[in-house]
Amino acid sequence: MFHPRAPSVGVFDTSRRPIVLVWEVSRACDLACDHCRAAATPARHPDELGTAEGKRLLEAAAAFGDGQIVILSGGDPLKRPDLAELIAHGTDLGLRLALTPSGTTSLTRERLARLADAGLARLALSFDAADPAVHDGHRGESGVFQETLRAARWADDLGLELQVNTTVCERTVDELPAVRDLVAELGVTRWAVFFLVGVGRGETLTPVAPERTDRVFDWLHDVRATSEFAVKTTEAPAFRRVDLERRGVDPASLTPTRGPPATRPAARAGDGFAFVSHVGEVYPSGFLPVSVGNVREASLVERYRESDLFERLRDTGALTGKCGVCPYRQVCGGSRSRAYAETGDPLGPDPSCPYEPPAVEGEASTEGN
Repeated sequence: MFHPRAPSVGVFDTSRRPIVLVWEVSRACDLACDHCRAAATPARHPDELGTAEGKRLLEAAAAFGDGQIVILSGGDPLKRPDLAELIAHGTDLGLRLALTPSGTTSLTRERLARLADAGLARLALSFDAADPAVHDGHRGESGVFQETLRAARWADDLGLELQVNTTVCERTVDELPAVRDLVAELGVTRWAVFFLVGVGRGETLTPVAPERTDRVFDWLHDVRATSEFAVKTTEAPAFRRVDLERRGVDPASLTPTRGPPATRPAARAGDGFAFVSHVGEVYPSGFLPVSVGNVREASLVERYRESDLFERLRDTGALTGKCGVCPYRQVCGGSRSRAYAETGDPLGPDPSCPYEPPAVEGEASTEGN
């Protein structure tokens, strides 16, 4: 996932606009990655948003405000022949556009050059391991690592900001130190470390155990402190809890608008984050596939600001189980996507977090789990 630079205090009111908006421009992809949320297939869906509809969606995104970040995702967005046209239109509207392509032979230097000329701001490429065999095994096809590595070199030549995304599950967690070294070598802007949510093909993978997740957070804290690139986590807002613990910050002293950026709320499903599917359905996240309407029939801005589900997801007072009584809930709030994937309740506790908050009014903190 593409991560923006940390905004200044007051820049974003996440009840009014997302920090990040993802548009799944196509669900088609020639790979069959083990973790794929979309369970993508090679053929494009006949009901994908067309070029004119896509331009109207970008216009709706621009209505959120200047500099709105839009990630063009998939599947593989390079499956769309109109991608440069869409990027040019979004750029003209003042949007900041990022792309998350798959590491296939369609990812050519010439194609990237056309997208850069159209105004693409950032390229986000995936490395789940620094060992080509391990990465390709996770992606389901040989040669993917080398294709992706070539694209990373081209990004620098073309003046594109580069982000590396890494999926963390039990199979890949031991690869993280080597991926860190690769990230440093490539000179990326950000390393986005995504913690598995068991949806789509990812249902077959084993997530990292909660206690080990906290140890990975500790390690990432040290990496961030000693690296020139930024480190961000995805579907792992508890990284902020570990950061606060490491720095000895009392969570009771914090509010969502106080303290440095790392102590403010991360973008979570429905709260600073929104997702539009290839056929126009609006979701809090691609990993929380509960639609609040379709952009062909409803205003994107209205759906984000006023839908009941999005409003409940933004209310940390509505959280249940231990997330509901956690002193870190204002700056963490747990992964709402993972809570939904594993419990069916988007307001339930995040199963990946081992933290047990103090009991409230004599009741066990985990009551309601």
